Amino acid sequence: MGFDISALLNPKARSLFGLDISSSAVKMVELTANGKDGYRVERYTIEVLPKDAVSDGNIANLDGVVDCVKRAWKRMGTSTRNVAMALPGSAVITKKIIVPAGLREEELEGQVETEANQYIPFAIDEVNLDYQVLGPAPAVPDELEVLIAASKKERVEDRVAVADAAGLKAVVIDVESFASLAAFELIERQLPEAGKNQVVALIDAGANAMNLTVLRNGQQVYAREQAFGGGQLTQDIARHYGMSIEDAEAAKRAGNLPEGYEVELLNPFMENLALEVSRALQFFFTSTQYNQVDHIVLAGGCAVIPGIDEVVATRTQVNTLIANPFANMVLSDRVRAKSLLADASSLMVACGLALRRFDPS
Repeated sequence: MGFDISALLNPKARSLFGLDISSSAVKMVELTANGKDGYRVERYTIEVLPKDAVSDGNIANLDGVVDCVKRAWKRMGTSTRNVAMALPGSAVITKKIIVPAGLREEELEGQVETEANQYIPFAIDEVNLDYQVLGPAPAVPDELEVLIAASKKERVEDRVAVADAAGLKAVVIDVESFASLAAFELIERQLPEAGKNQVVALIDAGANAMNLTVLRNGQQVYAREQAFGGGQLTQDIARHYGMSIEDAEAAKRAGNLPEGYEVELLNPFMENLALEVSRALQFFFTSTQYNQVDHIVLAGGCAVIPGIDEVVATRTQVNTLIANPFANMVLSDRVRAKSLLADASSLMVACGLALRRFDPS
């Protein structure tokens, strides 16, 4: 079955690292086991992509992305060539279905295909289809809840082609939101009482979009995407200082901008971001039975801005923390703790993909 979220959701234990191709950068994370339930960060790297190399989750400039992946792999200095990659949520249709318990695998596959035919707007031979059994159906004990995921073949093939051309092998193709949630589980353990019965808003603010996912006891109760991201700040810098977008992005990341930058551009951007978070939460409250969240966890490239957690907490009056899935991990001597701490919030997807190495077969 095509895109095989069973390779996807259950790869055999093997050495692999997470390769996240976002809209602005290539991010790689390699983890190894440390004791029974612990992890060790072996190495990671972030390599900025050429402008518009990835657009709306589509690889628009294959050569540019491949060169970037090659550079990142060389810089990371690993001998591992197996990678776990992810598709953006917009490229994947997911649906939960209920099936009778006790089906044989071929019967279950048949049932999945039948269900998929009903709701996928493409011919079944144009898609990669996979499923994962989530467990007993909530209301009916002798039935199972199954998650189906489908993506057009070319979206999967694009990712695989990048890996191949860079001399790597894609052994797992996941979905960005699933990978992010896998990394979020490590963050949830850091909350009071491990987040039990608490409503947590995970805000992933990247270059072009802000995604809100609200979780309670590990279950997603709400999701929404808004068009707002760090690319706005990069454009402001380019315009204000007469720079190219590439130079503005590099200066933003390096933090070497002229005096007055914080007051004139950065602080207003942070206030705007906090306002967008507040708006996203208002949409959540008005469209669900919930009227409060207990914690906001900020992830994505925008979360690396120093002090952004305080600005958001002040605006929303909600306890706000910066996502760091690596907080309880041991670091190899190749990883600088200070750099990882600064980058951690933008490595959620890459970390979640790296965790696929440890999935039970």
